[in-house]
Amino acid sequence: MSAGVGRMEALAQTFVNAFSLEVSAKAMPALRAEADRIARGTTISIPYLPSEDDAARLAAARRVRELGFEPMPHLSARRIGSRAALEHFIERAVIDAGIERCFVIAGDLATPAGPFADSTSIIESGILERAGIKVVGVGGHPQGHPVMTSAERWRVLESKCQRIEERGMAPLVITQFAFDADIVLAWLNELRARGITHPVLVGVPGPASIARLVRYAAMCGVAASTSMLSRYGISIGRLLGRAGPDVFVDRLVEGLTEAHGQVSPHLFPFGGIAPTMEWVEHYRMRAGDAHATGSPVADEPS
Repeated sequence: MSAGVGRMEALAQTFVNAFSLEVSAKAMPALRAEADRIARGTTISIPYLPSEDDAARLAAARRVRELGFEPMPHLSARRIGSRAALEHFIERAVIDAGIERCFVIAGDLATPAGPFADSTSIIESGILERAGIKVVGVGGHPQGHPVMTSAERWRVLESKCQRIEERGMAPLVITQFAFDADIVLAWLNELRARGITHPVLVGVPGPASIARLVRYAAMCGVAASTSMLSRYGISIGRLLGRAGPDVFVDRLVEGLTEAHGQVSPHLFPFGGIAPTMEWVEHYRMRAGDAHATGSPVADEPS
């Protein structure tokens, strides 16, 4: 086995084993069913969905903790009705579920429901550090943002990270899922060149039908052009089939270097938690087979 192949195998194993997982409150039964296949301490991100209230999100955070995982609830600034509501949610989440991390986003309402117009206003409120939050996730956008220019995106990200650190907490950058690993790698290069050294969770879609992947991309404002889908391993002639992230992850692992720092996958289980965990196990086995045979990690689409 060549040294290069051994390095790639080791990187692939390390990368996929460090995954975090996004699980909605209503999907907690599915998480429980798959809990034995997930390492204890894994971060479970709980999205802020309009169809789920704070009681459901708190119950989800408690369940995640009970299963031995690390809950990371999302806070959607424009959907939070009052400062008191945010304080109550964070207090209960810390006391009942032992949360130490959260992910702050602006949210999709045109007009804020309360005093928080964006994620920065939550960071600056002082509520998070007073409650004992240690890690604050903020969004990264390798494939662009629907309303901000590239310069604005970098300025906002740098400002958020600085303000989180000033308040004694640690920033964590979480990207939206993407289809083009080269775009993500270029974004990571610029991130580090700008001196932003914080850990990054790169959004990775779990295996799902191609139609579902394209639909989620449209809902989330993620670019999904024909060329991007092709680079992801999706053939336009297979639009009725399923796709997994093998090609994307292989290319990402191949391009990562020590200079990129801590970079891990954040899995969006669009096709279900069980198929996503099956993919993780399959990818681990592929990397192990490459190590045993001396063959490079395959770059065939799943």
